[in-house]
Amino acid sequence: MATVQDRGAGFWMVMVLAAVIVIFGLLIAAGGGWLLALGGSWYYLPAGLGLLVTGWLLFRQSMAAVWVYLVVYAGTVVWALWEAGLNLWPQVPRLVAPTLILLLVLLSIPVLRRGSRGASARRTVAGALAIGLGGGLLLTGGPREGIAQEAAPPGETPAPAEALPDTTAPETPAPAGGDASTAGPGPAPTEEPDAVNTAEEAPAALGADAERAAAPVLQTGEDWPAYGGTTEARRYSPLDQIDTSNVGELERVWSFRTGDLPSEAARGRYSPENTPLKVGDDLYICTPMGRIVAVDAATGLEEWRFDPGVSDDAIPYGATCRGVAYYEVPGAAADEACARRILWGTLDARLIAVDAQLGQPCPDFGLNGEVNLEEGLGDTVPGWYSVTSPPTIVRGVAVMGAQVKDGQAENSPSGVVRGYDAVTGELAWAWDLGNPSNRGAPAEGEVYTRGTPNMWTIAAADEELGLVYLPMGNSAVDYYGSNRSEAENEYATALVAVDALTGNDVWHFRTVYNDVWDYDLGSQPSLVDFPTADGPRPALILSSKQGDIFVLDRATGEPLVPFEEREVPTDLGVEQDYLSPVQPFSGYHSLLMPDLEERHMWGMTPLDQLWCRIQFRRAHYSGVYTPPTADRRWIQYPGYNGGQDWGSMAVDVERGLLIANYNDMPNYNRLIPRDEADEMGARAIFEPDYQPEGGPDADPQLGSPYAISVNAGWRVGLTGLLCKEPPYGGIRAIDLATGETVWDEPLGTARRNGPFGIPSMLPMKIGTPNNGGPIVTAGGLIFIAAATDDLIRAIDLETGETLWQDALPGGGQTTPITYEVGGRQFVVIYPGGHHFMETPISDEVIAYALPASD
Repeated sequence: MATVQDRGAGFWMVMVLAAVIVIFGLLIAAGGGWLLALGGSWYYLPAGLGLLVTGWLLFRQSMAAVWVYLVVYAGTVVWALWEAGLNLWPQVPRLVAPTLILLLVLLSIPVLRRGSRGASARRTVAGALAIGLGGGLLLTGGPREGIAQEAAPPGETPAPAEALPDTTAPETPAPAGGDASTAGPGPAPTEEPDAVNTAEEAPAALGADAERAAAPVLQTGEDWPAYGGTTEARRYSPLDQIDTSNVGELERVWSFRTGDLPSEAARGRYSPENTPLKVGDDLYICTPMGRIVAVDAATGLEEWRFDPGVSDDAIPYGATCRGVAYYEVPGAAADEACARRILWGTLDARLIAVDAQLGQPCPDFGLNGEVNLEEGLGDTVPGWYSVTSPPTIVRGVAVMGAQVKDGQAENSPSGVVRGYDAVTGELAWAWDLGNPSNRGAPAEGEVYTRGTPNMWTIAAADEELGLVYLPMGNSAVDYYGSNRSEAENEYATALVAVDALTGNDVWHFRTVYNDVWDYDLGSQPSLVDFPTADGPRPALILSSKQGDIFVLDRATGEPLVPFEEREVPTDLGVEQDYLSPVQPFSGYHSLLMPDLEERHMWGMTPLDQLWCRIQFRRAHYSGVYTPPTADRRWIQYPGYNGGQDWGSMAVDVERGLLIANYNDMPNYNRLIPRDEADEMGARAIFEPDYQPEGGPDADPQLGSPYAISVNAGWRVGLTGLLCKEPPYGGIRAIDLATGETVWDEPLGTARRNGPFGIPSMLPMKIGTPNNGGPIVTAGGLIFIAAATDDLIRAIDLETGETLWQDALPGGGQTTPITYEVGGRQFVVIYPGGHHFMETPISDEVIAYALPASD
């Protein structure tokens, strides 16, 4: 050992290094033993023991420390390559910290050489080598099954070990890929005959009113007249001035500040998600609090604004206005007031119409330009029932859904979908799931059926057929279904085709049977002419949060590509009698990833990766559709953010490509028994002691036996990192005709992401969570922001290569648009940021174009 005189800076460096290695060794060995007891990886226990030996030898200033750690490190490298191959990001927690320790140990060699003397030192080296080699054998000698099971093919779920008897199958099950209106297990609805019309009956109801004849659908190109480009929602523009050869020259040509930023009371609750519209010379922007601003589309100069005066207490999850709708009154003179009008819904549940030219309320619409959407709902409070998405206008009827705040109570406001005359604001029909015999307002003293599935996202429409397609959500309680009605089971998480003139449903297609995973339909469907062996068929393409993409006949709901019903786990959870034994899986295309394994856990260091591995082993997980459980956490993969969410797809019919961005993250959830939920203070929005922010980590789900705690993205509390390894999101090109993947790339870099919320500033592609959608152009480009790195990109449609990007002042959780003014093509985005995605909030709208020619 060194004498006191020898103890210089090098000595103390080695002592500190030894202490750090011993601490890490203790933690890794203890955690490794725990993981091993749970049936997990063999690596961590011997690695931890190897670190302890290394640290002890460093304290003794023995050169054996170097040799032992070299053995540990070599074993770590072999294990890391065996588990994760040469993939960069999965190797970060496996190799970065061990490599740093290796460098420090090697730097300590001069000090160790001075401390190692004579035969005693040689005996220490020999003993340490024996220990190290034995540990190395343990590092690589364990069976692979102890580390990770063989990955299942995408979309397949291992059969449960001990499946319970099938108690939920229907008496007469529909064939897989068969009748879309009846497919799947569960009893048939008990509604009266007119509740579910057949496709053959539909034409009798269409076009009955001459004033409701089909109108020309406003197209993209010069304009962007609807949220999805058009009401057919392809998000495609025929403009090609900006193309793959010149997109690198794009520059900012103007920006506009809306002035809508959160007050102190609304701080941390803004998520604008707005996609502007462009019609004629005007751009129409909706701010988070529902203020409408019209600006000159060429210059960004403000023309008018309308403030509906929404108060902060009306904010539900976040202050959001995804868009507005534009409508031209048939036969109206051009100079007539409100001949061209803007319609939108507000967070405090009003439908408003203003003149598109002047921004003044339309006096012939409702009461002074407004319709109260709370009529017929019964009891509600601010923030419980809100409108965050634009109406879809078809045959002169503005079809309105609404967001009902999740997780509060079974006795929530109704999810009724309503159609309003776009000129007068009069109620045209109400699609109330619990009262199919009445398509009007409730009788006096009654309300629309409470707690039914709602449509919070955006509908699409076929003007010629007179059909509007409603992507439905869940009943008011997402994660418990035994109290639901037969009608709720039949229509929740289903796409419903409704006659735009009568409100009668023509057909519906269920994407989940007995949904207890919050897999509500968030994406707006896209209408295309789908290539088949018999020629193009008018079709609808629907993507889902669980990742399946379905192709359906627009008129009948018949699957043009059959789906398959596969067995899913039912031997877990609190509702085994309610769970469906099978679920539909698309035969066309799926964004569903292979099942998670322990080796897919991640972290910044081996310690947090080990912690995530332990949590993985402690949780219930049997693949996709693992049932909700109360005795411990269960892993939901994909989580409720997708797959695909409200950003939706873009379709280039000319090139035959479908573009879908997606999320690839699990949730880590637990049902909380009612007594425990009450003790922890889980309260509903209408209760006096409800806390909108900073309250218990659980939604109460009153009326059911359980509250629900959701760890969205499965994040580690200390670092804020996600437990699953990257990528967390991507963008994919799909062959429209065959459903085959053309290319698939991670979407988003690590520049604005890092541990403890500190941006890493690394420009490396990692694939971040993303919300917002793509658009495609005839110039061969995809424009998209969506990711949490605050960049907007132009991507080559054919190859997936990013050709241009620009840093945004706020998070780009929205969809851009493109249009033309005076022969110049513009790309515009409102990067307002997003509180849930933890991106910066901004009120700036930005326009890009190629440099002006002389």
